[in-house]
Amino acid sequence: MIKKILIGTLCIAQFSLISATSFNEKPTERINTSEKFQKVPKTVIIKTKKFKIRIDLQPNGKYLYQAWGANSKITSKPNMIISDGELTPDGSGGNYYYDFTNKGYHYQIWRNYLTDSANKAPYTLVVSDETGKTIVEQDGQVVKK
Repeated sequence: MIKKILIGTLCIAQFSLISATSFNEKPTERINTSEKFQKVPKTVIIKTKKFKIRIDLQPNGKYLYQAWGANSKITSKPNMIISDGELTPDGSGGNYYYDFTNKGYHYQIWRNYLTDSANKAPYTLVVSDETGKTIVEQDGQVVKK
């Protein structure tokens, strides 16, 4: 009889403890749409036909764009540096793009998770001029994540 009472008391105590901790848990934070399906790397290096591009997340939450010629070493001085880039989610499937502006030109580096082709490159660089006309569009492969 005493065993039954002790076991019953122990079970009640465990259920009470579980209930108490579940009420004290903090609500889960909402995560960025782009992080919901795929994690966005803090640093990514992409190589296209003509460029090597490095994108880094900065401490202020903005992104830094650095570019070199395709045959240049990343340890050399970049040909172009653009700061204050933004990450923009595109749809609900995990696609996103980095968005940079420099001297009237608009640089977008698209991350292609969901595409209409299995052969689509993982990244695409699109550069537009002041009028919105696309002047460069090149697919890129990941050199380093």
